[in-house]
Amino acid sequence: MAIEGGCYCGALRYSIEGEMPRGGLCFCRACQHASGGGPNAFGLVAPERFVWTRGQPAVFTHPDKADAVTRAFCLACGTQVSTQRPGQRAVIVKIGTLDRAQDWSGPGFAIYTAQKAPWHVLPEGLPAFADLPPR
Repeated sequence: MAIEGGCYCGALRYSIEGEMPRGGLCFCRACQHASGGGPNAFGLVAPERFVWTRGQPAVFTHPDKADAVTRAFCLACGTQVSTQRPGQRAVIVKIGTLDRAQDWSGPGFAIYTAQKAPWHVLPEGLPAFADLPPR
C-alpha cells in the first residue's frame, strides 16, 4: 500500500510505502513560525519508505541555531512538506500534506509543550513532553 501526498500547488509529490505513519504534535517555536502559529502535526517515516515522486524540494536550515532542523518545502507555493532532525533517521512528514490526512489516526504524543502559546490546546489525555521524550 502506498500513501501519497504533496504540496498545495502539486509541484512536489511524494509516496510513503506501507502503513500510515505514527507521530504527534510539535509546539516548538520553529514549528509555530513554519505553520503560521499552530503546532505541526507530523508522522515519522523510515527514509527507505519515503520517496519524492515529482519535483525536488527547496531546503532551509537555520544557520544560527545549534541542532537546527532542515525543512523541505515547495519553492512555488511555500508548503512545508517534511523535516529532517540532526541525529534522527526518520523523515518527519507534515500530516497536512497527505492526500488523505483524514485517514491518520491522530497524534500519539505532543512535544515541546513548554513553548506552546497559552491559547494552544492539547487534546485531553495526550502524553505531553516539555521538550523531546526520553529515548
